[in-house]
Amino acid sequence: MTNASPPSTAHAHVCLAYDDPAALDARMVSFLAAGLAAGERIALIAPSTPDELTRRLDRLPGRDAALRRGALRLLSVEQMYRADEVVDPLTQVRAYQAATEDALAAGYTGLRVVADATPLVRTPAQRDAFARYEYLIDGYMRDRPMSAICAYDRRELGDPAIAELACLHPQTNADVLFRLHAATDPGVVTLHGELDPSNHRLFAAALGRADPRPAGGRLVVDATGLRFVDHRNLLHLRNHARRHGATVMLRASRSAVARLVELLDLAEFQVEVVR
Repeated sequence: MTNASPPSTAHAHVCLAYDDPAALDARMVSFLAAGLAAGERIALIAPSTPDELTRRLDRLPGRDAALRRGALRLLSVEQMYRADEVVDPLTQVRAYQAATEDALAAGYTGLRVVADATPLVRTPAQRDAFARYEYLIDGYMRDRPMSAICAYDRRELGDPAIAELACLHPQTNADVLFRLHAATDPGVVTLHGELDPSNHRLFAAALGRADPRPAGGRLVVDATGLRFVDHRNLLHLRNHARRHGATVMLRASRSAVARLVELLDLAEFQVEVVR
C-alpha cells in the first residue's frame, strides 16, 4: 500500500487499493479512531463474519465500549448483499443518508465508514452501477458530515478495474492520472490531474458513469486543478453536454485551454481562466 494516509477531515472520501490485509486493517483502525475522537458514529463493512470484523479492530481504542453504546457498527457484506448483486446507486445513497441522519439524531457529530466493497464490483455491470454510486455519495459527503474509505482488493480485482472506481474519488492511492468528483454546488463537476491520450477512454467511461447533470442548461466544470487536457477529452465533455442539451462552462487555470477550445471551434464551451 502506498501514498499518504487518508485525512481525518470533515469531508474525506478516499479510494484505497490494497494488497496487504494487515496494512488495510492498520489504516482503517487509524481512520476510525479519529472518528471516535471527533464524536462520530463509525462503521466497518467488509467481507468477513461478525467475529472476524471484531478481531480486525482489536487495536481500536475503546472498541468494546463503542460497540456497547452503538458508536461502532460492524456489518458483513455477505449479510447485506447477494454475491452477484448489482447495487442501485440511489438506494445505496439513501441508505447512507439515513444512517448519517440517524447518527446525528443520536447525538453523534457525523458518520465515518470503512467499506471493503470488493465483492460488489467484480463484474463490469457491478462497476458501472457502483461507480455512479461513488459519484453521487461524494456529492452528499460534500454537504453533510459523512466520510468514508472505500477499499478494494487489488489482488482480486486488478489495477484496471480499480482505476474505474478510483478516478471517481477526490483522494486515492491508486495509480490514476485524473480524478473526477462532485462539488458542493449542483451542476458543478471537479477535475484534477491530467487528461491525455493514455486515459481518454477511462475519462469517457467515468463521465458516462458519473453522469453529472447540468443546472440551468449549463454544466460547470471546475478544472483549475487540471494540469493538462487534450482535445479528445474536451470532445468527451462536449458530447456529454450535448446529450443533456447543455453548454459547458470550463474554469481553467491555464489560458492554453481557452486557445485549444477556440482551435477546435467548440461552440458549446465557455472558458473562464482563473488565476
